[in-house]
Amino acid sequence: MTAADSWYLVIVGYAIMLAWPVSTLALVSFAVRYAASHRTTTVSRSLAHGDGTPQHFWIIVPALNEEVVVGNTVNAALGLSGPGGTLARVLVVDDGSDDRTPEVLAAIDHPRLRVLRRELPEARKGKGEALNAAYRYIAERTAEEGVDPEKVVIGIIDGDGQGSRNILLEVSRMMRDTTIGAVQVQVRIRNRNKLLGAVQDLEFGAIVNACQSLRDTIDTVGLGGNGQFTRLSALLALGDAPWSACLVEDLELGLRMHLDGVGIRYTPRASVTQQAVVDLRRLTRQRTRWAQGNIQCVRYLRRLMNSKRISTTSLLEVMHYLISPWINAVVTVVLLGAVTIATVGLLIGHPVPYLHSWGALGGSGATWFAVTFFPGFVWALVHRYRLRDETLRRLLIAAAAYPIFLLLGLVATYRAIGRQATGRQAWAKTERLAEEPLPNHLQVALAA
Repeated sequence: MTAADSWYLVIVGYAIMLAWPVSTLALVSFAVRYAASHRTTTVSRSLAHGDGTPQHFWIIVPALNEEVVVGNTVNAALGLSGPGGTLARVLVVDDGSDDRTPEVLAAIDHPRLRVLRRELPEARKGKGEALNAAYRYIAERTAEEGVDPEKVVIGIIDGDGQGSRNILLEVSRMMRDTTIGAVQVQVRIRNRNKLLGAVQDLEFGAIVNACQSLRDTIDTVGLGGNGQFTRLSALLALGDAPWSACLVEDLELGLRMHLDGVGIRYTPRASVTQQAVVDLRRLTRQRTRWAQGNIQCVRYLRRLMNSKRISTTSLLEVMHYLISPWINAVVTVVLLGAVTIATVGLLIGHPVPYLHSWGALGGSGATWFAVTFFPGFVWALVHRYRLRDETLRRLLIAAAAYPIFLLLGLVATYRAIGRQATGRQAWAKTERLAEEPLPNHLQVALAA
């Protein structure tokens, strides 16, 4: 290898490492300015496209063995109200629970609560099938009542989810625009007093929020499994089963809607909170499922590239989202391999040209260390600036732990590739943590 080749490898290696913090700064700059600058545009667009304000809301709560959380989730959902005091009906899909979930639901006596019990062998075929069953139930009730599906919105709140008090009002504001068929709200973590919970709230409250805000400007917003709201008419256009057996059925639904030309918006002005997974083994399992679901969605790339409804900018962003985790996994292996070879070469007295001394190796290590830790601390400052509901000390601790979180993501990616290659698709549900019941004053308000 010539000296020129050596310098070329060094430059490429440093460029790859520095690309992440540089892109982080660009995304941070956008996210900090986004909320104020984009609000006027959104309101103007809504007024220009007529009044599609929803008049009826359904909240679907998929529940499989959710006894420790479903009571709070249902009571919180029953307390949500939209424009003009519009109240949501809540439909819980009990997907064959064999714990105390049925008893907990039976104890909630409320005229706006419906429970759809699914029994084996139809039950437990995945979250997508449970949502499809609820969707068909709502579609039938809507037809019987003679209601326009354009005016009906279906929200998904997971078994551990709780929406902010303004969530239906904010969704209605976004859906005043008749071209908008779905809205995704911000996701936050409730049990962020735990370190892993704080790191996941840093992820959702700052990083995911920034990414979704960027996607909102280029029409590539992704739907999440929690806090997604969709017009019934948009779901009807997708047939009898809008959700599939994909391990990330929410992401796939969003891709299908984009292919159909359905507008999807994101709003950070309302949120749904959920529990963090605070056990490393379970968290790795959850992220492996998400990564494997992303692999399954890669099959949509050809259709996205051939679609005349997807702009070049939008296509590039979607491709980046779907493919970058796998590129990162490969690049990480290549960089680690190069450093290992260089280290062995120095130890045996035969240094490689691109890292020819211990000083060069140390300098590269210092750069890697800075590149790895820098983005987390930047996002901690963004979180503090935007949300102001966590101490800077806790956020900085979460930022220090963020690189370990990234390493866990890489492990999940490699595991997902192995699972997909061997045809393994089955997954156990995410375990929930017991919580205190909602305050009595809220229970009284719901009963009224």
